[in-house]
Amino acid sequence: MKGVLLVNLGSPKNPTPREVKKYLSEFLMDGRVIDIPKFWRTLLVKGIILNFRPKKSAKAYQKIWWKDGSPLIVLSKNLHQKIKKKINNPVSLAMRYGSPSLQSGIEELVQKGVTEIILVPLYPQFAMATTETIIVLAEEIKKKYFPQIKITPMGTFYNYPQYIESLSNSIKEYLAKKKWNHLLFSYHGVPERHIRKSDITNSHCKIDGKCCQTNSEAHAFCYRHQCYETTRLVAEYLGLKEGSYSTSFQSRLGNDPWLQPFTDETIDNFAKKGINDMAVVTPAFVSDCLETLEEIGMEAVESYKKNGGQNLHVIPCLNDRNDWVKALSEKIKEFL
Repeated sequence: MKGVLLVNLGSPKNPTPREVKKYLSEFLMDGRVIDIPKFWRTLLVKGIILNFRPKKSAKAYQKIWWKDGSPLIVLSKNLHQKIKKKINNPVSLAMRYGSPSLQSGIEELVQKGVTEIILVPLYPQFAMATTETIIVLAEEIKKKYFPQIKITPMGTFYNYPQYIESLSNSIKEYLAKKKWNHLLFSYHGVPERHIRKSDITNSHCKIDGKCCQTNSEAHAFCYRHQCYETTRLVAEYLGLKEGSYSTSFQSRLGNDPWLQPFTDETIDNFAKKGINDMAVVTPAFVSDCLETLEEIGMEAVESYKKNGGQNLHVIPCLNDRNDWVKALSEKIKEFL
């Protein structure tokens, strides 16, 4: 029997420095998040970052924490419950970091008699630090604890027509009665080296402004291409005029080259240029979380106004919208 395992990023258990430290330790020690040799990663994360970052991050989490817990966890559970009603096969939920763990999610399905798991990373675009790390960990857990089962990754859905339709409709509905002059598609940033490491051709991804528009098998694993393609498809669906929308990347860490343009600088520059009414959508996330609710919904909004802007409309993620639930269910059913 086949079963489905939905996997999202994860969250601290609660917004205290202690719990945030535990979460950040697991997250940042992942070799596909900070992809440097383990000795230097340990020195950087445990010797430096975890000595100051947990307190700052805890304050940010406290700003967005809901009565029922972490927004990402609550929203993921809501999505899980709705997907279960659309699919006859067993469906479980897990997080890559924190709880419920990937191992517990697999175990829950195995206990229900599942012999093949359709693994569904809840990320539209492929990246080392998202889709790939989930697939790799799931295989490691399978080999160690559940060698009798088969795991089949669903893969990306950034260009799945029903996903594009749902994302487009969420934008259209939210902005229906709002004044806006520019729509910014803000994706989570990654280091440029991640793009090159994921290049299966070892030569195509040059990040030169042309490679993402030139057909290549590298695009199957190119996060940058898939982000720009998501923007293009949504803009096409909505009939957006050239120049009325753009793409940027948020949440950079460290001093290494990351994908540009940067979201914070882009938003501030638009404000300084007199673009008084903007909208931001975050298509790298399907569930609202710290990066959307605090980084964009609070920090970016405040900075936009400080630099002369008036209204920065932050479009919610798909969360548990019914059309998104239908789209994801139909995609999963293709594997069932």
